[in-house]
Parts: sequence; C-alpha cells; structure tokens
Amino acid sequence: MSATDSPEPRQIHVLVIEDEAAIADTILYALRTEGMQATHEVLGRPALERLRAESFSLVILDVGLPDANGFDLCRELRRFSEIPVIFLTARADEVDRVVGLEIGADDYVTKPFSPRELAARVRVILRRGGRAAGGAAPGLTGHPARFRIDETSRRIYCADKALDLTRYEYHLLRNFLEHPEQIFSRDELMQRIWTAPDHSLERTVDSHIKTLRAKVRGVLDGIDPIETHRGLGYSWKPHS
Repeated sequence: MSATDSPEPRQIHVLVIEDEAAIADTILYALRTEGMQATHEVLGRPALERLRAESFSLVILDVGLPDANGFDLCRELRRFSEIPVIFLTARADEVDRVVGLEIGADDYVTKPFSPRELAARVRVILRRGGRAAGGAAPGLTGHPARFRIDETSRRIYCADKALDLTRYEYHLLRNFLEHPEQIFSRDELMQRIWTAPDHSLERTVDSHIKTLRAKVRGVLDGIDPIETHRGLGYSWKPHS
C-alpha cells in the first residue's frame, strides 16, 4: 500500500451465540449477505471465553442457551467488555425486555424475526457506536467547568476523576451536558439514547437516571444537578 493510500475500514465481525441451527443459519446468511463477517457459537460459556480472547464488533446473544442464561452471560461480559449486545428471545414479556436493557444490552429482538431487519439493526448500533468513538470535542457549549468528556475512551471526568458509568449512563450524562437547562421527556431520552426505543419501556429511563444521579452526587459532595420536572421530564442545572 502506498503512502497516499488510506487503510481499508475494519470489517464488521459479529459473534452469533444461538443453539438452534436453523435460526443461526438464517442469521449468518443475512449478515454475510450484508458484507459482514459472522462467527457462530452454540454454547454460552465457550463463546464468553472466545470474547475474552478475540476481537468482535457486536454479539447476537440468545437468552435461552442450553448451558447458561443469556442475561447472566451478559452480566459477566460487562465485567470486561462494552461490546454491543443484541438479545434474541422467544419471550415477549416486558419485564424480560426491561431486564435485558438495564443489564447493558443495546437491543432486544423477539422470535420470530426478520434476519434482514436484524442485520439492519446491527448496522444502526455500530453506526451509533462509531459516532461516539470519534475524536474528542473540547469546549462543548454548556459544560460545567468541572466536567470533561473524552469521546475516544467514552469516559466522562468530573474534577479529573473518571466516573464509573455504564454505556447508557454515559450517553445520558453526555446528552445532559451538551444541552444544559433543556428539558427532555422520557420518550425523548429513549429516542436519543436507546437503539430500539419502546414507549412501554420508558420506566428504564427512570432507573438509569436514578443510578446516574447517585454516581454524580458521589463526586459532587451530594449535589444533584439532574432536575426532575413533574409531568415533563429531566434537565441538567448548568450552574452545578
């Protein structure tokens, strides 16, 4: 490659963890048809070890695996990786969807589903992740002086201390810092932060706001800069 040539973009590589061969085959075919690389694992435990050792772009994870519960696997995965996760499940209960999103999944797809739509959702999630992983943007309007966003590492610092944030907490706080005093309804936050927003899951916003508040208060000596507007939503107090 000459000095003037630009390197080719890294190919998307998806790990599909699904024990039903027919379903796995349709997913693999759809992903590969869309130009992605796709690898298949039948069991959760070997897949988890593979995720520790190899580099993947995204995980499609069946909730009901023979050797492990998908929710438990996701919790273990989040201890060492922030790789995007899409859950597959035959259960459509709202409580399961809420649990899946709250433990760090990026999307939740109920069987039966369209493999082409699933491939499209993979691209949407990775495009959003790519934007978040761009270069740092210093001096964004409305940032309190004590806060700093490092978009490259997806970390937010307060008084030079990195906050221990989940993916959704990071995007929520970033959104507030970039739009001080603006009131966001739960629905607006779902649309901005979650990949596949669902009005029935708006209560998960409250859950993430609660944990985010606790973490911010911990570094601001009890100050709570997230303001609740009854019947309207939430905003950030810029003087905090």
